[in-house]
Amino acid sequence: MSQDNLAKLECSQCKRANYFSTRNKKTLKNRLEMKKFCRHCKKHTMHKETK
Repeated sequence: MSQDNLAKLECSQCKRANYFSTRNKKTLKNRLEMKKFCRHCKKHTMHKETK
């Protein structure tokens, strides 16, 4: 995986980075948002892309 295509996903409640995902910068102009499981909160929360 290329470093410039990686996106770090952060939990919107506890603010911890839990996941890394790839994205296509040509087709996706805005930041990624996914509902993922946070093992620190122990529930499904919204995860947003950070810098």
